[in-house]
Amino acid sequence: MDDRYDAKTIEERWQRVWEEARAWHVPNPDPTADRSRKAYVLEMLPYPSGTLHMGHVLVYTIGDVLARFRRRQGWTVLHPIGFDSFGLPAENAAIREGGHPREITERNIAHITREMKRMGWSLDWDRVMAAHTPEYYRWTQWLFLRLYEAGLAYRKAAPVKWCPRDQAVLANEQVHDGRCEYCGAEVEARNLEQWFFRTTRYADELLDALEGLDWPERVKAMQRNWIGRSEGAEVLFRIEELDRDVPVFTTRPDTLYGATFFVLAPEHPLVEEIAARMDDPEQLRAYVRRAAAKRGEERAAAEHKTGVSTGFHAVNPVNGERIPIWVADYVLMDYGTGAIMAVPGHDRRDFDFARAFGLPVVRVVEPAEGESELPYESKERSDRLVNSGRFDGLPVPEAQRAIVAWLAEEGRGREAVSYRLRDWGFSRQRYWGCPIPIVYCERCGEVPVPDEELPVLLPELEDYRPQGIAPLAGAEEWVRTPCPRCGGEGRREVETMDTFVDSSWYFLRYCDARNDEAPFKREIVDWWCPVDQYIGGIDHTTMHMIYARFFMKALNDIGLVGFREPFQRFFTNGWVQLGGTKMSKSKGNVIGPDELLEAYGADPVRLYVLFIGPADEDMEWTDEGIEGMVRFVRRLYRLVSEVAERAPRGEPPASALTRKAHETIAKVTDDIGRRLSFNTAIAAVMELVNELQRAGAEDPAARFAAETAVSLIQPYAPHVAEELWQRLGHERLWAEPWPEADPALLTRDTFELVVQVNGKVRDRIQVEASLSEDELVARAKASPKVQAHLDGGEIRKTIVVPRKLVNFVL
Repeated sequence: MDDRYDAKTIEERWQRVWEEARAWHVPNPDPTADRSRKAYVLEMLPYPSGTLHMGHVLVYTIGDVLARFRRRQGWTVLHPIGFDSFGLPAENAAIREGGHPREITERNIAHITREMKRMGWSLDWDRVMAAHTPEYYRWTQWLFLRLYEAGLAYRKAAPVKWCPRDQAVLANEQVHDGRCEYCGAEVEARNLEQWFFRTTRYADELLDALEGLDWPERVKAMQRNWIGRSEGAEVLFRIEELDRDVPVFTTRPDTLYGATFFVLAPEHPLVEEIAARMDDPEQLRAYVRRAAAKRGEERAAAEHKTGVSTGFHAVNPVNGERIPIWVADYVLMDYGTGAIMAVPGHDRRDFDFARAFGLPVVRVVEPAEGESELPYESKERSDRLVNSGRFDGLPVPEAQRAIVAWLAEEGRGREAVSYRLRDWGFSRQRYWGCPIPIVYCERCGEVPVPDEELPVLLPELEDYRPQGIAPLAGAEEWVRTPCPRCGGEGRREVETMDTFVDSSWYFLRYCDARNDEAPFKREIVDWWCPVDQYIGGIDHTTMHMIYARFFMKALNDIGLVGFREPFQRFFTNGWVQLGGTKMSKSKGNVIGPDELLEAYGADPVRLYVLFIGPADEDMEWTDEGIEGMVRFVRRLYRLVSEVAERAPRGEPPASALTRKAHETIAKVTDDIGRRLSFNTAIAAVMELVNELQRAGAEDPAARFAAETAVSLIQPYAPHVAEELWQRLGHERLWAEPWPEADPALLTRDTFELVVQVNGKVRDRIQVEASLSEDELVARAKASPKVQAHLDGGEIRKTIVVPRKLVNFVL
């Protein structure tokens, strides 16, 4: 029997077998069927703006391992795929390559599809969708109309960040150091009519419902911060020169007497009104243009404070003092009201600004005991007010209530809650996106396109490049259309939807992908959803995942789905790095799977990308590492081939090798199914292979150990596993039940001993729980990995944590 590992031949053979067997297609079950053992496993869908890189390989291999594992455990598994093929990434790729977005996008989809199939990912291709196809965006438009009818979609003028090169509105997260993340152009501020979804209507639920989700805590923290709920007061300051009240939100009404100046965000609508009344407004306007183009996070975190004095004044309602009005970029329009009362005695950023511009600092809260440096930001319950008129001496909590009550009596304030979350502006002045199904009529106003006229097809444009206005405005024949209500002359909306709209509901379409009468049947999506395991990068947790959560709550309220959260469990992958830098298309340091598949084959790549380290942490890709994994696969292939020829058949004895096989089954099952610890599962199989090699092919338990190793490695390396399974005399490993450990062979009480040198983990060893501390130290010291780090040095201290670790301090 030929025991040479030929990756290309093996992988092509088994990919053909799976395709002919339609091995990964799952029909929709009866909606009344038991859902307790269903698994909807989903990775974030890719932008087809190029080819795949190793970050994609990591994400889709994680999902594939889980899908294959659950299928073999007898679960009904949905593992679909599609393409986020509308939007800025795809259009920019077409511009770079000099082709039409449809041509470039569909070419990239075809290439990515080949890559995915060559990787052996067990995806249900019968359900594939692409956001740019009319079969999909017809239903994106239909869902928009349902949200529009519910009052959840509306149009208004608002400040935006504008990329002059891409000629497009950018989200805050798409701006870095004042420049567009896609093309690097310096971003400008503009005021434009846009479409919005009322995400703020669900702010409290978006926040509160996080507690019921099985997500990493750092992801929840990012969403909490994004939503940014704060309780406090809204206070009215009077601008005498404009004869107008301006509301301010503050969480510290107890510090009102300490307000010594007033600050407007550069985007605040009053700034231009003030500028128009200034003798020399150009300095202010130039500052506004520069500041408004920067990301909010960058502005707020800047150490050097900048601003422009307006010469105008605001009247503090609690003491009647006139305080100067400044415009400064550390104040953000997307938090509170975009105007603040600046209290440098009790706020660090206000203090830094006051110090930079020589503004007064007044302390109005004193600590109960001792002195404190300015600014004093604490609000301990025992702190008391000073320099605060009638409220002097009150403890902070009582003072806050008393001041807000007094403001309410005077008509100058009230209790309030503020959110950092803003309504989602989703319209874009670009060509390659889903048309918004709205017609404008002089007689009827804003008119939705009737359902029976959907989809509103995206017209073919030869010149689709951004030109300062929406490219669709130039398609005059398409723009001019009868008003759906009165039949008079109308004009279509020429902006398109942001790609995040497409990705806010795609997981629902997968459930009922070929339905041409509705986006989906409720009973089908209610059976499959919510997604049981979602997988993707942390960079999408504050936009895409909040938008998808908003969509589900809105669709549930409308009655289209029976659940309110899209993703029950979320796994965020680390970055695959090359030379210490995250691989990404925008950084130009991408290693694609094509070259690796040619050089090494799919199975070693799949194994290595999950073996480098914990999949939720950043990892360093090296040529030496992948070559080492190729050697392991070859060794496995030779060893199992030898076992297939020489090992005795029959029930294995209760030997050390048999016990090791059952221990490995238990560990791999737990690592994949519960802990999502993919690298340690691979390491456990490697240990079993080592034990098998030491025992030899003629050991009475060798065949069982080999079958166990092949079965357990199958989710990671499915091609070579199927080949070896066949050599061992079996068929269709992908359909075989997952092995179960015999509890009787797991009775040995062991635990994993972590061994550290100077606090850094150097090895992990399975040891018997009965060992004494001295024996644990001896075992730890005997480890070759630990010996390499001890390097003959003097051990000054040995720390033993029972049943956990040994730490040698040199």
